[in-house]
Amino acid sequence: MSMAKRMAERTSNIQAESPKRATVADVPRTSTGRLLDVQLRVNEAIDRAESAEAKAANAEAARHAVEQSLADARKQLEALATSSSSTATDIDINTFIEVEGRRRTLSTEEYTELRANLSASELMHPIVYRPLGDGQNELISGHNRVSIYRELGRDRIKAVPFTGSKTEAEMGAAFSNLLAPSLPDFEKYRQFVRMQELSGLSQTDIIRVSGLTQGHVARIFSFANLPTEAKELIAKNPHRLGGNAAQKLAMLSEQGHVALVVNAIKKLVEDSTLTQEKAVALASPKAQKRPVPQVQTFNRGKRKICDMSVRSGVIALRFSGKQGEAVASEWSEKIADYIRTHLLVGE
Repeated sequence: MSMAKRMAERTSNIQAESPKRATVADVPRTSTGRLLDVQLRVNEAIDRAESAEAKAANAEAARHAVEQSLADARKQLEALATSSSSTATDIDINTFIEVEGRRRTLSTEEYTELRANLSASELMHPIVYRPLGDGQNELISGHNRVSIYRELGRDRIKAVPFTGSKTEAEMGAAFSNLLAPSLPDFEKYRQFVRMQELSGLSQTDIIRVSGLTQGHVARIFSFANLPTEAKELIAKNPHRLGGNAAQKLAMLSEQGHVALVVNAIKKLVEDSTLTQEKAVALASPKAQKRPVPQVQTFNRGKRKICDMSVRSGVIALRFSGKQGEAVASEWSEKIADYIRTHLLVGE
């Protein structure tokens, strides 16, 4: 056998060591290198901090821009809505289109009163619209007045144009509705949610801009915790349920009494004589009555000796007659002896 072959046999079981995979980043070995590495990491941290600050500043600027746009739109809408009809033009009612969710829901009494007023008098303040440029006009405020004019068979109505964008018109209308003093709490909740969706502002931002108190907003948002079916019922007649009662009903719903809450709200909406307090009472689970203890009466002939009842683990004996107290004392000793003799045996 040649030398080469013998060496091959001897080394056949020896495997070359695999190169180790680096698991830790190379660290500079010289003091200068380490110093430069630390400085590099510090610079990267500073860059990240500056980038975060820039993003925060941009977000803050965007939020301020939205708030300012909202304030401007609101001012313009309020000025237009309260302007004199003498400055408005007659617009064909058939050119108006409505945006879903923007119309304010009036109670039956409010709508009837407004209809009677418009049928007898001139329009005091014009409605507000946004020209769409295609012969159609988007209604911003005055939906109920336009609806009543249609019922009265009138073709034209005094109106003034809004010059802002669609988003500004939407936010301005929602914000104006939100701050209307006569607006039901459920409608305020609906407008609040609409404002958040349109503007991207947080609840805190809208509270600050609107001037509403945190407690007021908490009551408004209690509607969010009601079952969907309940909110659909309230939407039909939002004047029937206020924020305070909604808070109580929402708590009952979260405690698992959903069916009771929905049924109570259904009755409240349908029955004008039912109060909110009674609706809350209807939704509250009734306390279970404790079972009346069964009483056994023991007689000797026609003379009653005693009554015995059992309730919540308590045995009660009531002895009759003038000697009742003495007999009770005697039997208490007998019962004690029985317990010691029979129940305590083996302990």
